[in-house]
Amino acid sequence: MNDKADSDVEARTNFLQEMISEDIKKRRFNRSIRTRFPPEPNGYLHIGHAKAICLDFDLANEFDGTCNLRFDDTNPDTEDKAYVEGIINDLKWLGYEPEIICYASDYFDQLYAWAELLINDGLAYVDDQSSAQISEQRGGFGKPGVESPFRTRHSEENLKLFRQMRDGAFPEGHCVLRARIDMQHDNMQLRDPVMYRIRHASHYRTGDHWCIYPTYDWAHGQGDAIEGITHSLCTLEFSDNRDLYSWFLGKLPLSDQAPYQTEFARLELTHTVTSKRKLRDLIDNGVVSGWDDPRLPTLRALKKRGYPASSVRSFCKDIGAARTNSRHAIELLESYVRVKLNSVSQRRMAILKPVKLTITNWPDDENGDPLVEWREVINNPENELDGVRLVPFSGTLYIEEDDFKVNPPPKFFRLTPGAEVRLRSGYFITCNDYVENSSGELQEIYCTYDPDTAGGKAPDNRKVKATLHWVSAEHAVTGAVSLYDRLFTAEIPGEATGDVMDDLNHQSVETLSN
Repeated sequence: MNDKADSDVEARTNFLQEMISEDIKKRRFNRSIRTRFPPEPNGYLHIGHAKAICLDFDLANEFDGTCNLRFDDTNPDTEDKAYVEGIINDLKWLGYEPEIICYASDYFDQLYAWAELLINDGLAYVDDQSSAQISEQRGGFGKPGVESPFRTRHSEENLKLFRQMRDGAFPEGHCVLRARIDMQHDNMQLRDPVMYRIRHASHYRTGDHWCIYPTYDWAHGQGDAIEGITHSLCTLEFSDNRDLYSWFLGKLPLSDQAPYQTEFARLELTHTVTSKRKLRDLIDNGVVSGWDDPRLPTLRALKKRGYPASSVRSFCKDIGAARTNSRHAIELLESYVRVKLNSVSQRRMAILKPVKLTITNWPDDENGDPLVEWREVINNPENELDGVRLVPFSGTLYIEEDDFKVNPPPKFFRLTPGAEVRLRSGYFITCNDYVENSSGELQEIYCTYDPDTAGGKAPDNRKVKATLHWVSAEHAVTGAVSLYDRLFTAEIPGEATGDVMDDLNHQSVETLSN
């Protein structure tokens, strides 16, 4: 990485660290640093979550603090225990262990009690309007809000109605509880936001105990306060929610200093979507096989594809925490994967599109059968501690079809008629002939070998420009290999048409069986 890139990374990663350092210096909190990662259990984690996880946990570790895993389980219609278990496993795979695992549903009783407190203080009211009416009356930028006709209800009536909501007296959509803040506020989030809505649905943890459920905005900050969170780190789309976060906390009798929210840019990659809704559409429409399909950016998919968790962590650490959104090239993530795999992976030779290669001057053994030699092959050229293995070499091999050309293009240095190449850890060979079928398809290649080049080195130090991998035809085992391309052809899926389905790469996976 060049000096400019180094300085860019440093600049992107510093603002959160500097903020926490300054808070510690000024003794803003009378407790240790504590962060939290708060996923909603309505799907599995993806690469964007990985960035948030690394920030939450690494910042806590850097400042001798702790990080909680808290499930934002306030919507019984979409959440499931299977997602909870999957998220816990994904977090463990990524290499992090939370201080505690908790749930927004742990705090339903306390949230309800605080809602009644706001009602009694005249800061919340029950609104009988439909969601469409409420949305319309909120107005917009430069468009004034319209106060609900139920906004002036007396606290006693609001409390009675709210308790009836809790007891199941009303159908879904009949009414909601809203905070009474300011319908003319420039920040749309403060125009009397909804705190509770009616859901006659069974919750995966609380069962049928509740039929009203808190919204994210009502549960989020209060959950942070209950857990003693110091720094609530969110992505930039929640920046307008910060004032509401602080307003709620300021109206409650919190005995300790309230946490505060800070935003950073979310992670976006080219040729990728990270919206859980769009990922679910891909699954439901049969485009991919499930949340762990290796073409997806979910952590379980990356794991299945063979990505080391450490390379994902390194990638997230080095892109840092920016204050403005940007999109990173998918090739950057892949480069971290290659670097890691190159350092730890033992090599094996496999032929995906085999063509037979016969060495015409290969000798027989003492029994008159074709000789089999066991060649010593290095397991990992980047780590000598991985040692060597013995690989059978015979007079009939398979090489890749693409490694041979009858009429080669310019700068093609692999095998061609009359050319000499090296077989990895084997011998130098020269092509003397080949056979094609009536359709012009290559059937077999005939070569001679130089017995003085064992191990791929010539005594006269002559050079060849290509080294080919191979397998002995007699000893080869069959298998299937799936080759994955980009799931989307467009760099930013859906940008041109508004529909990511229009940018699907229908050739994104190919399975080869031999």
